[in-house]
Amino acid sequence: MIKIGITGQAGFVGTHLFNTLGLNPEKYERVPFMDEYFSDAQALESFVKQCDTIIHLAAMNRHNDPQVLYETNINLVQKLINACEQTQSTPHILFSSSTQEERDNLYGKSKKEGRELFEKWADKNNAQFTGIIIPNVYGPFGHPYYNSVVATFCHQLTHNETPKIEIDGEIKLIYVSELVETIIKKISENQFNPRHLRSNELFMVPHTAQIKVSALLQKLQEFKSNYFDYGIIPSLDNPFERNLFNTFLCYIDHASFFPFNLKINTDERGSFVETVKLNSGGQVSFSTTVPGITRGNHYHTRKAERFAVIKGKARIDIRRIGTDKVLSFELDGAQPSFVDMPIWHTHNITNIGTEELYTIFWINEHYNPEDGDTYFEKV
Repeated sequence: MIKIGITGQAGFVGTHLFNTLGLNPEKYERVPFMDEYFSDAQALESFVKQCDTIIHLAAMNRHNDPQVLYETNINLVQKLINACEQTQSTPHILFSSSTQEERDNLYGKSKKEGRELFEKWADKNNAQFTGIIIPNVYGPFGHPYYNSVVATFCHQLTHNETPKIEIDGEIKLIYVSELVETIIKKISENQFNPRHLRSNELFMVPHTAQIKVSALLQKLQEFKSNYFDYGIIPSLDNPFERNLFNTFLCYIDHASFFPFNLKINTDERGSFVETVKLNSGGQVSFSTTVPGITRGNHYHTRKAERFAVIKGKARIDIRRIGTDKVLSFELDGAQPSFVDMPIWHTHNITNIGTEELYTIFWINEHYNPEDGDTYFEKV
C-alpha cells in the first residue's frame, strides 16, 4: 500500500490523478490535501508525514503580473521542502514541470528553479526526486482560458462563442489520462528502488499528438456542426480523435442540451427513427425495463455511451465523480430522444412510467465486463 498525497488535488490534473488512484484502493491510499495547507504550516507538516509519495502539482499558471506568478510558485516549493525538513520526512516527490522551462519567461523560470530546489533537497536528505517535464495537457474538466487551448476552444464552441487563433503554431499534446498513467508508473517504479540507490531523475514525458492550432479548431468545429445539428458521432478509431471527442462532450451544457429529440419519419407502414449516426464501430444493444426498476449506477473512464428511449417513460440521472450535483432528464418514447454519457460521470436510467421501457444503448467499444473500464457507483 503506497500512501500518496497530491498538492493541487482539486486542479485539472490533480482531479484526474486522485480519481484514477481511487480505482485501485488495494494498492494506493490517497492522503487528502487542501490548498489551505500552504497557509497552515502545522497542517502541511501533518500532510507530508503521512505520505510515501507526494506529487507536487500546485502552481499558478497565469497571472497579470508575471512576478507574482514566479514568486507564488517558488514559495509553494519552498513551503513543501520546509515541511519535509521540519518533520524529517523523505517522501518520493514528483514535481510537474513544463516544456516552458527553457523559455524566456517567469513561469518557465519558476518551474526550472523549483525543480532545482527539490533536487538540492533530495541530495541533502538522501531522498528520491523525479522532475517531470510535461507537454500541453488536454482532457475533460480542464479550465478554459487557463489550462489549455483545447479547453478554451471546446468551451467557446459549446457556448456559442467565437474562437480566435492568436498564433497558428504546432502544439504537442498529451491526454490527461495518458499523463496520469505515466505518473502512476513512476510512483510504482520507485517502490522497488532501494534507498541506497535513490537519486534525482529528470523525465521528459513524450507527447502523444501534434497538431496545428488551426487544424485542431477545424476538428472541433466539425464535432460541433455534426453533433449539435444531427447528433452524429465522429470516427473514434483514432485514439487522439476519441480523446478529443470525449473532451468536447464534457464541455456541453448537459442541463440545457439534453434530451436530444430524434426525428420521426412516419407513413402508412408505421414509423422509422435513426437513433445513432456514427462514423466508427462499437456496440448497439437494447433493453426492456419493468416499471420502477433502475439500471446502471456505473461510470466509464474512456468510453462514450448513448441511451436512447424509444418506448415508455424514463428518467436518466448523471453525476460527475467527486461532486454532488445530479442532473436529471425525463424522456418519453412518444418523442424518441437520447442522452449521451460523458466519461467520469456515473449514470443510471429508471423506468418512471406504467408500461415496459424500451431503451437502445450505443457504446463506442464492444462491451467487455472484464476490460477495466466500468466502475460501479450510485448516482
